[in-house]
Amino acid sequence: MEKFIDNLPAMDLMRSEKMTFVQLIIPVESAHRAISYLGELGLLQFRDLNADKSPFQRTFVNQVKRCAEMSRKLRFFRDQISKAGLLSLVHPVLQPDVELEELEIQLAEHEHELIEMNSNSDRLQHSYNELLEFKIVLQKASGFLVSSNSHAVPEERELDENVYSNDDYGDSVSLLEQDIRPGPSDQSGLNFVSGIICKSKALRFERMLFRATRGNMLFNQASADEQIMDPLSTEMVEKTVFVVFFSGLQAKTKILKICEAFGANCYPVPEDVTKQRQITREVSSRLAELEATLDAGIRHRNKALTSVGFHLAKWMNMVRREKAVYDTLNMLNFDVTKKCLVGEGWCPIFAKTKIQEALQRATFDSNSQVGIIFHVMDAIESPPTYFRTNRFTSAFQEIVDAYGVARYQEANPAVYTCITFPFLFAVMFGDWGHGICLLLGALILIARETKLSAQKLGSFMEMLFGGRYVLLLMSLFSIYCGLIYNEFFSVPFHIFGGSAYKCRDTACSEAYTIGLIKYRDPYPFGVDPSWRGSRSELPFLNSLKMKMSILLGVAQMNLGILLSYFNARFFSSSIDIRYQFVPQVIFLNSLFGYLSLLIVIKWCTGSQADLYHVMIYMFLSPTDDLGENELFWGQRPLQAQIILLLLALIAVPWMLFPKPFILKKLHTERFQGRAYGMLGTSEMDLDVEPDSARQHHEEFNFSEVFVHQMIHSIEFVLGAVSNTASYLRLWALSLAHSELSTVFYEKVLLLAWGYDNFVIRLIGLAVFAFATAFILLMMETLSAFLHALRLHWVEYQNKFYYGDGYKFKPFSFASITEDED
Repeated sequence: MEKFIDNLPAMDLMRSEKMTFVQLIIPVESAHRAISYLGELGLLQFRDLNADKSPFQRTFVNQVKRCAEMSRKLRFFRDQISKAGLLSLVHPVLQPDVELEELEIQLAEHEHELIEMNSNSDRLQHSYNELLEFKIVLQKASGFLVSSNSHAVPEERELDENVYSNDDYGDSVSLLEQDIRPGPSDQSGLNFVSGIICKSKALRFERMLFRATRGNMLFNQASADEQIMDPLSTEMVEKTVFVVFFSGLQAKTKILKICEAFGANCYPVPEDVTKQRQITREVSSRLAELEATLDAGIRHRNKALTSVGFHLAKWMNMVRREKAVYDTLNMLNFDVTKKCLVGEGWCPIFAKTKIQEALQRATFDSNSQVGIIFHVMDAIESPPTYFRTNRFTSAFQEIVDAYGVARYQEANPAVYTCITFPFLFAVMFGDWGHGICLLLGALILIARETKLSAQKLGSFMEMLFGGRYVLLLMSLFSIYCGLIYNEFFSVPFHIFGGSAYKCRDTACSEAYTIGLIKYRDPYPFGVDPSWRGSRSELPFLNSLKMKMSILLGVAQMNLGILLSYFNARFFSSSIDIRYQFVPQVIFLNSLFGYLSLLIVIKWCTGSQADLYHVMIYMFLSPTDDLGENELFWGQRPLQAQIILLLLALIAVPWMLFPKPFILKKLHTERFQGRAYGMLGTSEMDLDVEPDSARQHHEEFNFSEVFVHQMIHSIEFVLGAVSNTASYLRLWALSLAHSELSTVFYEKVLLLAWGYDNFVIRLIGLAVFAFATAFILLMMETLSAFLHALRLHWVEYQNKFYYGDGYKFKPFSFASITEDED
C-alpha cells in the first residue's frame, strides 16, 4: 500500500511549490536593469535587508521621491482631463529601462503651463462673472431707480456723482473693490446701495438690514433671470438683485458691512438713465470680448490636455514601474566595497533557470564587465506558500486562504473544496429552477469575461465576477440536487416517469388524511412527486435530509482526517500517524461511522428501527437486548456496540498521553552527550548558528507540549459530536429554502391566479418574481454560501489544516495597481 501511494503522480495543487532561498550579488551598473527584468518575470520574492532603517535612510530614497513627485503630477493631469470631460487614450506599455530625466522635465513643463493656463482662466472667469452680475444689476436696478424717481422730491434724490462714478471701474481695480470704497455723501440726502446676493440668503439679509437701520430703509429685490456662477464659490446658484434706499453715512457703513458679511456683491449703478445705458453697452462689449477670450483659452487648454492624455497611461505605467524598481532596490544591501548590491529572497525551484536567464540578459544589456552572481542558500525560516492557480481554481484557493494561508508543503484543502463547497451549497439550495437562474447569471459573467476583466468594477460586482466559476459549479450542483429533491420553484414534476403511488379512491379525497398506496416500482430518480402535499411529506423529507446531512458530514470529516494522514506521511511523522491519525479514525467511526452504517442499512432494508434509541442506549445500557431495533446480525450476539464503545474510550487516552512522552524521550536522546561539547562554543559561534543545539534544547517545554496535546485531544473529542451536529444545518437550510419557496408559490402566485382579474394576477406575478429574485436568489444564496463556508473552515479544515503559513508575494509589475500611485 505504501509503495502504491509513493508511486502515485504528484498533484500540482495538492502541495505548494517547492521553494528555495537564493542570494543575488548584482553590480551597481546592472542593478536597475536586473530588477526590471525580474519584475517582468514576477517569480522572485525579495527579502527586506534594511528593515531596521527608516524609508528616509535608504539608498535610493531620492529616486523614490522623484517618482512620487512625478506620480503626483500625473494624477493632477488625470484629474484635469477628467474635469474637462476629455478621454485619455490607451497607449501600449513602454519598456521600463527608459530614463526618467526627460520625462521629468516634460512633466514639469506641462504642469507649469497648465497651472498658468488655469490661473489665467480663473482670473478671466472671475472678471466675466463680475461683469455678468454687474449687467444683471444694471438691468434690474434701473427699474427701481426709475420708480423711486417718479415719486420723490428732486432735492431729496440728489445723488453724489463722486460715489457712483464709473469712469474707471474696470481699469485699475475690480468692481467688487470699487463699491467698498464709497466717496463722500450728503448725510441729509437719500442714498442707495445696489448689488446681488444668493436667493437663499435674501430673506435673512433683508431682516438684518431692517434691524440694523431700525426700519429706516427701503429694500427692493428682483430675481435674476438665470443662474450665475458665484465668484467666490464658483458654483452655479440662483441670485437676487437688491437695491437698498437709506439716509445717512452711518446707515451706509452698516449696510456695507452687512453686505460683506452675507457675501453680497455690491455694484455702483448711476442714477442717470443715459449713463446707465452707456455703462450697459460697455459692459456688454467687455462681456463679449471676455467670452471670446475664455473660449480660446479653453480650446488651447483642451488641446494641451489632449496631447498629455495621449501619453498619460504610458507615463503612469512607466512611473509606477520605476518607483517599484527603486522600492525593491531599497530592500537590497551594499557590500563593503560599495560596488555591488546584495539581495536575498525566495523563488520556486522551477523558476531558477528563468531567473538566471533574466539576470544574464540584464548583464549583457547593461554592458557590465562583471556578471550577476546567483546562488542557493540555506534558510532557517519557513518558506512562503505558492500555488499555481488558473482562472477556475483561483477563486476556490481564495476561499481557503481567507481562513489562513497553508503552511509550506501542507495538504491544500482547495483541491477538494472545488467540488465539496459548491456541492454542500447545493444541498442547502437544491431547486433546479433557482439553479437555472444562477446558471444564467454565471454564464453571462463567463461569456463577458474578457470585457469585464478590463473594466474597473465596483466592490460587489468585482467579488461576483471573481467567483464566476464558483457560481457556475454552485448552479450546476443546485440543478442536480433540485432534481433529486424534485423541486422546480417548489413545484414537483414527473420528469423521470410516473409516480409509484396512487390514491385509494378515484376522487383522491383521502390522499391528505389517510395517505396513498404504492402500486409499482419506486420512482427512478429523486423524490417521488406524489410526496408533495401528502400528510407524510414533512416527516419523510425531514428524515431523508437529516440522515443525508449526517452521512455527508461524517464522510467529509473522515476526508479531513485522511488528509492529516497524508500530511504526516509527507513530513515523515510516524508519531502523528500512530498516535493521532489512528485514534482519531477509531473514535470518529466507532460512534458516528457506526451511526452512518445504521442509516445505510435502514435505508436498504426498509427497517422501522429507531436509531435514536439505538445510539442513546449504546451509552446508557449497551448490554440490553435491542429487540426490533436490531438492524443486522451480530449487532447484539457479537456485542458489536460494546466493542465500538470500548474502542472509542481507548482512543481518547491514546490520543492524549503517548505523543508528549515520546517527544520528550526523542528530544532527550537527540541532545544527550552534546552538553559538554557546547561548553567550548564561543558567543560568536552562537551568533553564527542561531539554529544551534542549545537553542533547541532550551525551546523544548514538556508541560507546554502536554497541555497543547490535551487541548487538541479534548477539542477533537468534543468536536466530533458538535461538528456532526453542525452538519445538520444542511437539513435545516434545505428545509427552510423549500418551505419559503412553497409559501411564495402557494400564498402569492396561486392565490393571485385564483382571481379572474388581470391586474391582480399581474401584481401577484410581480410580487412572486420580486420575492424569488431578492429573497430566494440573493438572500438565500448568501445564507447557503456562508453556511457552506463555515462547514469547510471549521468542521472540515480543523481536522488537518494548520493555515499558519504566509503567501508568496513576488516582485512583479503585473501586480502593481493604480492604488500604489
